[in-house]
Amino acid sequence: MELNIMLPLPPSVNHCYVNNRFGGRGRRLTPTAENWKLQAAYVAKAAVRTQGWTMPSPKKKIILELIAYWPDARRRDIHNLHKLLCDAMTGIVYHDDNMVLVRDMDFAIDRKNPRITVRCYPAEI
Repeated sequence: MELNIMLPLPPSVNHCYVNNRFGGRGRRLTPTAENWKLQAAYVAKAAVRTQGWTMPSPKKKIILELIAYWPDARRRDIHNLHKLLCDAMTGIVYHDDNMVLVRDMDFAIDRKNPRITVRCYPAEI
């Protein structure tokens, strides 16, 4: 069982959250991050339907293999993509992102189509 998803690059975790300003504690998503998360959830739901993915047991670990395609040669940290990506797929691909093992497989430059590809499969442990 395997699921393959292609998404636009998520905003970096450095640009996903802002502090609550009016009486709230903690942080909240920026409008850009919120929109990306909704779009990613929509794409993930479509992939689950078309590829026949069955959500594994809540106790089963899931591996996400990521390949990032950057829009230019600027230095970036691929680890900053994990948080929002994992949150967006919670409840669609897996029950909870605390059981997800993220593997950064590679990165490249694609100026015409920057994106992130995600390969999901249950861990064999």
